[in-house]
Amino acid sequence: MTSTYSLAHLPDHDLLDHLAALVAADQQTTAALLAHLAEVDARALYLPAACASMHVYCVRVLHLSEDAAYKRIRAARAARRFPAIFAAVADGRLHLAAVILLAPHLTDETADELIAAASHGSKAEIELLLAQRYPRPDVPALLQPLPGAVQVDQRAPGPVDAAPPTTKVAPLAPQRFALQVTIGQATHDKLLRAQALLRHRVPSGDLDQVIDRALDTLLDDLERKKFAATHRPRATKAGAATKAGAATRRVPNDVKRAVHARDGEQCAFVSEDGDRCTERGFLEFDHVVPFARGGQPTVPGTRLLCSSHNQYEADRSFGSAFMQERRARAEMEADVTLGLRGLGWTAAEARHAVAQSAHLPAATIEDRMRAALGVLHVRYTSRCSDGAGPCWQTTTACSSVS
Repeated sequence: MTSTYSLAHLPDHDLLDHLAALVAADQQTTAALLAHLAEVDARALYLPAACASMHVYCVRVLHLSEDAAYKRIRAARAARRFPAIFAAVADGRLHLAAVILLAPHLTDETADELIAAASHGSKAEIELLLAQRYPRPDVPALLQPLPGAVQVDQRAPGPVDAAPPTTKVAPLAPQRFALQVTIGQATHDKLLRAQALLRHRVPSGDLDQVIDRALDTLLDDLERKKFAATHRPRATKAGAATKAGAATRRVPNDVKRAVHARDGEQCAFVSEDGDRCTERGFLEFDHVVPFARGGQPTVPGTRLLCSSHNQYEADRSFGSAFMQERRARAEMEADVTLGLRGLGWTAAEARHAVAQSAHLPAATIEDRMRAALGVLHVRYTSRCSDGAGPCWQTTTACSSVS
């Protein structure tokens, strides 16, 4: 029986007809794929699948390569915003590379015209088109050899629209890697100083050993601050954790250490299919039962979640509309606090004003700022006569008031 992929028996015209039909089908499939990716991304359906981001979902669940996932997500998000891209991809006017090149320049005013101008253009032709319309400054002259090893882009699982990092890690041999990174003058000086100070322990001055020892120290410090890790933990008084948990959201240090050890410094979210989230960055301590519903910061009642799944669990518990309103309010309060600090108020004063004005009607950040300033005006005098900043004393007590 003739193999499915053996085409030697086909006449030339049939082979070309079949190829054209496959290309057309592939274009339509690509457009449909982008539409599905865009909708899954918009609904955040990667979160129930125990993936912290759409990029992780594409690599881990759909088994796309990191590069293919990155490109398709960028194209899908652009197409969702400008639906004309779907039709252009489906009928072969735009290829995937074209969509990615055009995406940063598309606006409601330019999208239709740019898509038409780029139709059926090669990647080089579209690059030239964009260079003519959006000229960039000359790059500096540079001549340097490129490494022959295949480089692995260690892209963080954050938003895929972010620019790829310049740091590269290339595997050389089993458990051996080449690190390429650009550092500033200050970092360069610190590295040389550490190398010099370690000469009595590392006479060769090998930078890999210097970096390894530096990372050991850094990890000890980070684990101490994030997970309360310590080689000599203090004994917790009986009932202290329960008492603290009843009054505050704060997770006691002994609970942090136990949860850190149990969850293995990895997001503990598990999908309905039993798959666990692989995210190890942006980890947060989370109450299994929400604190607002009586959850306590005990070891069984606390877990590590990545920020994406922490927000997802909050949406499931309280509703996405309620949480979106809460997050928008928190973002506005952070902006008001920053604005008050810029006007010279202390952090404590700014926090007090924001908290005391939270109940007042305010639809915009300007309204919230005025409400917070009103609280400060009532509590403190406007300013001391020396202009040094907000006065801590009341009007009757301030010596600058006659």
